[in-house]
Amino acid sequence: MNDASKPAHVVVLGNEKGGTGKSTIAMHMAVAFANAGGRVGVIDLDVRQKSVSRYIENRLATAARGGAALPAPTVYDLPGDGIEALAETAARAIREQDLLIVDTPGAATELSRAGHVFADTLVTPLNDSFIDLDVLGRVTAEPFQVVRPSHYAELVWETRKERARAGRQPLRWFVLRNRLSHVDARNKRAMEEAISALAQRVGFVPVAGLGERVIYRELFLHGLTLLDIRTPGVEIDLSVSHIAARQELRALFNAVGFTDIIPGA
Repeated sequence: MNDASKPAHVVVLGNEKGGTGKSTIAMHMAVAFANAGGRVGVIDLDVRQKSVSRYIENRLATAARGGAALPAPTVYDLPGDGIEALAETAARAIREQDLLIVDTPGAATELSRAGHVFADTLVTPLNDSFIDLDVLGRVTAEPFQVVRPSHYAELVWETRKERARAGRQPLRWFVLRNRLSHVDARNKRAMEEAISALAQRVGFVPVAGLGERVIYRELFLHGLTLLDIRTPGVEIDLSVSHIAARQELRALFNAVGFTDIIPGA
């Protein structure tokens, strides 16, 4: 089913602000791909928190305790802390896997900037607030107008130019409005209008992300995802909220084209 000669598709989770859900989305993507029989690797560039690495450690521990069949991605640790170590590790992972997920820290680090260069698909989760939106660009109050792109948007622009110079396929950039409120508040509508204006100026595709749900914080401790709830040996009661969350996740995957690269999808 897998073509060993084809390089891995690289998905980078990137944002210069922390607490937006990058690691949660990275883990759900990795598990979805692994469940479909694909080879998936993860590089965690958040050298301080290592949230996605901890997530995977929790998953392996849960599988060992309960005997549940929980496919997990291969974690690639860097042999050093520099850009050369990243380039070497990423090249090996791209050769060995079908999908490589790179999780970056919520800060503008040299390693994070270097990690963006490998992205075929860039996914930027964003809390549904104007404070988070400011990381992508300066937007005026109503009527919403873009004053200028942010440093992060400029980083993505430079990454796109570098890919073009190297003759690589254009980068696909998706911005996910994460932790969405379940009520039609005025701020929610205003954010939609402002993001639409910024998307046209900066060049990304806005996508509805995941709602604000306690289940994601609970799943982390066990290394589980919403995709594991029906797995034999996983003791989590399925609720209406979980079903709605799974639907959100499926819609997110479809919107960013992730289902197109899942084996057998």
